[in-house]
Amino acid sequence: MPHTINAPDTPDGPLSAGPVTAADLPALRRRTSGVLIASQILGGLGVPIGIALAPVLATRVSGSEALSGLAPTASVTGTALLSLPLAALMTSRGRRPGLVLAYLIGALGAGLVVLATVVESFPLLLLGMAGFGAGSSANLQARFAAADLAEPDRRGRAISTVIWATTIGSVLGPNIAAPAGRVFRGTAVSETAGPFVWAAGIFLLAAVVVAVLLRPDPLLTARALAPQENRSAGGRSLRAGLAAVRASPMARLALVTVTVSHTAMVSIMVMTPVDLGHHGADLQLIGLVISGHIAGMYAFSPVMGWLADRFGRLTVIGLAAGLLALAALLAGTAGAAHGRTAAGLFVLGLGWSAGLVAGSALLTDSVPQAARAAVQGLSDLTMNASAGIGGAVAGVIVSQAGYGWLNLTGACLLLPMAALALRRSLAHRAAA
Repeated sequence: MPHTINAPDTPDGPLSAGPVTAADLPALRRRTSGVLIASQILGGLGVPIGIALAPVLATRVSGSEALSGLAPTASVTGTALLSLPLAALMTSRGRRPGLVLAYLIGALGAGLVVLATVVESFPLLLLGMAGFGAGSSANLQARFAAADLAEPDRRGRAISTVIWATTIGSVLGPNIAAPAGRVFRGTAVSETAGPFVWAAGIFLLAAVVVAVLLRPDPLLTARALAPQENRSAGGRSLRAGLAAVRASPMARLALVTVTVSHTAMVSIMVMTPVDLGHHGADLQLIGLVISGHIAGMYAFSPVMGWLADRFGRLTVIGLAAGLLALAALLAGTAGAAHGRTAAGLFVLGLGWSAGLVAGSALLTDSVPQAARAAVQGLSDLTMNASAGIGGAVAGVIVSQAGYGWLNLTGACLLLPMAALALRRSLAHRAAA
């Protein structure tokens, strides 16, 4: 008799017409991946607008360049603060409601950003950017949704495929900022804030796609596949997630990897538009540099996923440390050489991709299925909280010491990650 899994029910009724059988899983994996790819493309159109324009808006609204780093920092902080509530919602109700709520909050945040520029309120701008960060939360959590039903030896590729999908929207997003802004020329909405209206609409569309099509829920289906003893409510709590990380050296390395990779990337990236502006770059050039950076983040993620599955998570974590260090060297010594800055930001994206894909796969590998949603929420909280602090400090470092010193600081952050990865690699070889 074929093994069957009853499709999870929610208050709005069953999510499928009948039970899911083992034979249905390949098709279900493809369907889930397709829906997540569609939502990532849409989310990718919206999120980069905030990356490219938030520092510029913050400078104009606040009147102080020293405060320019606070707007992207508010976005990262919002992503961090929402990580645990979204993880709790997903733990109890599944991926679909959590992703939908995140996109809706992101749309609301984008609207508040536009209002803040009209009334020239810096606190309201920061609040809006915090809500806008929920769009990033949705895009980040989607990578774990892709891993829910993936076979263990293909988790890296499953995660990286969904990350890759963001490339399409993310490369286009910054480049549509200027034309999207010109639509509002002559209105109360400034050209710099106009693209956030576009972002709000995109997030709403992404929410509709997930709400309608992400059925049955991948996390609830994966949980139904797990042995009964791994599905207790107590095993899915945040406390259980913390215990799972403490009990696994590889989980700790994974947590350090995603945190350090994300913090180093965000700290350098958020201040690059300001540094480019100091050296005469216009909005179009800044958009191109950020597009190249985002292409590095997402376009080659399938390669990173294949490498992580083929050669191991630890190998790709070492690659991430090397790429991020090279990026800091290139960008930090570029000065007025915009091409060198662009190259540094592209390599920075590659290093982030390697760290996020390998770290996320290793984290999923290293903890029990029941604790994964809680651990994944903890991971996103840690990485985004650290990146938020890094973004805030980055603005101060650039204003007081310069962009080169910021890159040197980012490179120093990589030392603990590299040391821990080397230690685990040596321990793994000794055990083998």
